[in-house]
Amino acid sequence: MNSVNMDLVYLLGGGALLVFMAFLGFLTRYKRCPSDRVLVVYGRVGEGRSARCMHGGAAFIWPVVQDFQFLDLRPMSIDIQLNNALSKQNIRVSVPSTFTIGITTDPDKMGNAAERLLGFNNAQITQLAKEIIFGQMRQVVATMRIEEINADRDQLIIAITNNVSTELEKVGLRLINVNIQDVTDESGYIEALGKEASAKAIADAKIKVAQAERDSEIGKAIADKEMTVSVAGAQAEATQGKNTAQQQIAQSNADLRIKQAEAARTAQVAENVAKADVEKQTFDAEAKAQEARAEMQRKQQYAERVVPAEIAKQAVVVQSEAAAQQVTIAAEAEGKRNVIIQQAEALAAESEAKKIVALKQAEAWGIKAVLEGRAEGFRELVAAAGGNASEAVVVLLADQLPAMIDSQMKGISNLKIDKVVVWGGGEGGGKGGISHLLKDLITGLPPVTDLARAAGIELPPVFGRVSEVSSESTPPPPPPAPEQPK
Repeated sequence: MNSVNMDLVYLLGGGALLVFMAFLGFLTRYKRCPSDRVLVVYGRVGEGRSARCMHGGAAFIWPVVQDFQFLDLRPMSIDIQLNNALSKQNIRVSVPSTFTIGITTDPDKMGNAAERLLGFNNAQITQLAKEIIFGQMRQVVATMRIEEINADRDQLIIAITNNVSTELEKVGLRLINVNIQDVTDESGYIEALGKEASAKAIADAKIKVAQAERDSEIGKAIADKEMTVSVAGAQAEATQGKNTAQQQIAQSNADLRIKQAEAARTAQVAENVAKADVEKQTFDAEAKAQEARAEMQRKQQYAERVVPAEIAKQAVVVQSEAAAQQVTIAAEAEGKRNVIIQQAEALAAESEAKKIVALKQAEAWGIKAVLEGRAEGFRELVAAAGGNASEAVVVLLADQLPAMIDSQMKGISNLKIDKVVVWGGGEGGGKGGISHLLKDLITGLPPVTDLARAAGIELPPVFGRVSEVSSESTPPPPPPAPEQPK
């Protein structure tokens, strides 16, 4: 009984320990997000999502399948020293400024920060933002004139804010503040504009001071005059007989008029001097402005004429190099084509030679077969003649005689014939058979020999030879015909 109770106690204790451990694990995986950070939960966070971002609140991080990191929301200040940026007038200006940025808390844009900035430190984030801001500021400056950049800073800040904010939001950042410092340029155009405005303001102020002093003196003179007139009238009415007093009053009036004239002259001189000074300063400012405009026009003409000419020149050089490369490639292709043609011609010549050799071999075999057939037929003919080769030869000659005669007739058709030999007299009515033929051949050998000699042909030994007649029986050649006189 005690053993059963102890087992039950152990079982309950183990279960309680497991529950406590699970509770502790749950507490360690439950993460709260501070107000100055963004909690990024990644892993299995849902279909079609790469991360789940939270600003404030808390979330339970499932072990194994999920993990988390924080993005710092504290602002970051970036000094941008933009130098030599081209304005719309092709004048290079410097726009130093300070930007304050931070991680965005927009629910639609926090995903961009989680995808592109998670794991970056502040230095890396600052460097990335600086590159984006530099590019956008150059674009904004390129769309504005110097007068707009110098005079309307609010418009410049609005344009920079709009462009930079759009690009920063793509990586999960937001623009908090923009502070534009003094804008300067290389040519001194902005400084000349400032001097011109300052000179104009000083001149206006001096004119206003001179006018005020003049009005004050005129008013004082009028008051004195009225007072003097009133006093003189009263004295005249009171003491008409006091000429001395009247003379003094008259002298006083004359002195007053002189002082008034001097005061007016002094005011006029001061006004003329102020106007001359203003005109001089205005002329100097206008001259500097004209010089700046001339320098701007020169640079603009350089950009419009010389730069396109240089670009066209470089384009011509590139086209020439491309044409030369095309010629080289065409020459290489032509050489390769000639080599291929020569190889093909060599193969064709080799094939033609083999063909000719095969034809010659076939002709040789055919001639050999014909000769072997003729030799076999001659052997059979000799065997049929009882082994008498002479009769076999006579039979062969008789067989080839028509062809020989035809050949002889063709050969002598164009010859001059001065001797005719009749072969065979037609004895027996043309029915002599082979015996008459042999007889005619034997008896007609001399005429045949004479015929051959007359045609310039030497008969073979198988026809036999005719003994030479004596030179006495041979008739002498006819004498040559005498030459006819011309």
